[in-house]
Amino acid sequence: MAKMRFTSETVGLIACLLLAGNQNNNNAVQGFSLGGANNIISSQTTPTSKLNTNAKTLRSSTRIAAAAAVEAVNGSKEETSTPPEIRLNVPEKARTVSSVCTSGTLCTSSYMEDIEGAPFGSFVDYVLDDEGNPVLLMNEMSMHTVNIQKAGPGSPVTLFAQLGGPTSTSGPAQGQDVSRCSITGTIEKIESTVEDWDALRMRYGIAHSYADQVMDSPKFHFYRLMPTKIYFVGGFGVSSEWVPPQEYREATPDILAKEASSITSRLNRDHGDDLMMTATEILDVAEVEKVRVTGVDRLGMDLRVTRRMPRRKNKLLTDEFRLGFRIPVISVEDAKSEVLKVFQEAWEKKNGITWGDGEVPGADIPVIKTAEDNLM
Repeated sequence: MAKMRFTSETVGLIACLLLAGNQNNNNAVQGFSLGGANNIISSQTTPTSKLNTNAKTLRSSTRIAAAAAVEAVNGSKEETSTPPEIRLNVPEKARTVSSVCTSGTLCTSSYMEDIEGAPFGSFVDYVLDDEGNPVLLMNEMSMHTVNIQKAGPGSPVTLFAQLGGPTSTSGPAQGQDVSRCSITGTIEKIESTVEDWDALRMRYGIAHSYADQVMDSPKFHFYRLMPTKIYFVGGFGVSSEWVPPQEYREATPDILAKEASSITSRLNRDHGDDLMMTATEILDVAEVEKVRVTGVDRLGMDLRVTRRMPRRKNKLLTDEFRLGFRIPVISVEDAKSEVLKVFQEAWEKKNGITWGDGEVPGADIPVIKTAEDNLM
């Protein structure tokens, strides 16, 4: 047995490394034992079977912590400890919606007689500046521009945008079952002396091809909407929340946002059997009738599972689940790889395959039940 001498500091470092328990090709973990007061370290091999208990406890803790975090929807248990690593936070979701969309509805206060003060909605195009503030190119003769001028400085307006809109890159609209965001604040004309003037012109011209023909016209001007209130809605019957403007500015849009719709559509179209297997084996849902992916982002995917009631077979219940990726993805290919891993582990579990140490495939995939159909 080879022996080495180390300082106490080195022993502490090695002790930390031992917690990783890296496994070798012989299903054993290389470990070390401390040999007396002289800090003599001897190499030895420990069977992995002796380490299974701690590993399984850790995996169980992951699943239990995730299962304990149920969103407050339809009277279900209030969310208390949602692991931030498998769900985008609300400011990130709001920033994702506003960045993916390039058009929306601008709501101003009408000045016209008989409807003075009534909300007036106009379709507008926009881009975001570096802080997430919407920037609009508006004709001074447009009704919404006139409303803004008549209302005077500091008068609030609201820009509403939702995924699946006519110029959204997230895919076709799906009614109320899409994320949306309302940004309320004051709007001000942008002078050509501002620091980001050239960047805004270039950004707007790239997003809206017609802009190059009109942005130099004296009748068109850029305006910036400075948010004071932001309201995010996750979809039909799911979470909605006010977002602090500062948290919105600091949030980062999801890296998969522009491709999420195509990924979701392909999963629902081509992987129906895999999704059914995932619901029964990974989510542990019985009597499954239908499974649909409702969203994908860098931290995981959302599943809507319809099942039959145990005692009333003609009654269908629908629940929402969040299935997290083990690590955040940084590209579309990474996301595809993580999803296929989930499908593979569901298949392995269904067919009774284990990983050599008694571990059940899919046991460490974090899962949250985010909405529950309790209309019994």
